Amino acid sequence: MPAEGVQLQAQDRLLSTDEILRIAELFVRVGVTKIRLTGGEPLVRKDIVSLSRSLKALGLTELAVTTNGVAPASKYADLVEAGMTHFNISLDTLQPARFASISRRPAKYLEAVQANLAQLLGPLGVGGRVKINNVVMRGVNDDELADFVALTAEQELDVRFIEWMPFDSNGWNKETFVPYTEMTSRLQEAFPSVARATDAPHDTTKWWRVPGYKGRVGFITSMSQHFCGSCNRLRITADGKLKVCLFGNEDLSLRDALREGRTEEELLGMVGRAVGLKKFSLGGQEDMFALAKSKNRPMILIGG
Repeated sequence: MPAEGVQLQAQDRLLSTDEILRIAELFVRVGVTKIRLTGGEPLVRKDIVSLSRSLKALGLTELAVTTNGVAPASKYADLVEAGMTHFNISLDTLQPARFASISRRPAKYLEAVQANLAQLLGPLGVGGRVKINNVVMRGVNDDELADFVALTAEQELDVRFIEWMPFDSNGWNKETFVPYTEMTSRLQEAFPSVARATDAPHDTTKWWRVPGYKGRVGFITSMSQHFCGSCNRLRITADGKLKVCLFGNEDLSLRDALREGRTEEELLGMVGRAVGLKKFSLGGQEDMFALAKSKNRPMILIGG
């Protein structure tokens, strides 16, 4: 969380619930089977449960959410009942003091995150996967890799270590960056039997598994070993911009097109043209150091 917080958007600049559903229905019509709600923090939406239920009713195979994990326990039960199949919990440390420093919220919320993880893995019996997303930063939390891997021993939990990526004003620097090769080297030192696992087609994660452990360990290597050429993700920001690449500067306003009364065929044509501009690597940047010098707004856009 940036020290200065995040800039709030005027509510009328954000997609309405109806607009979200109209866009989602359009994508489902042409073959999309999975939608993930992310942010910012999607669980702050008052209508998150009803929105989830409406999205699942479109015929999705998978409905996922990425969350900080601090919402009341009842919210997760309601989401499972509404059809949520996959949960990603953002958690960069297991140490209370570090949690407070990184998240800029009281350390006591770490207990809430851990309790919610336990209920998702246990009583709620989520039909899909439960994942922890951990952004690894040298000198901040990189000494906790083995502690997170240990969580996969007795639980069907996926722990994903994410290379720190540069976005506007997040203070990225190469000294704090920990590459995939270094993380896997440390993993092999701590768990000599760990082995590479099978990745799914178009997977953005490189999977590993410790023999005998119930869960998996993954690495998202956006910076050091990009996977842009096989990535099939599309992202829509809270204010309705379509980003065909997380690192791309180009975006297309589906919100404006909807409000102008464009037909579904026109909207699909716009999406097709945007997808055709997708770059093979890092939004068209030559390498991660060039990317770090470029302007690239984060996906975080929330309403006031």
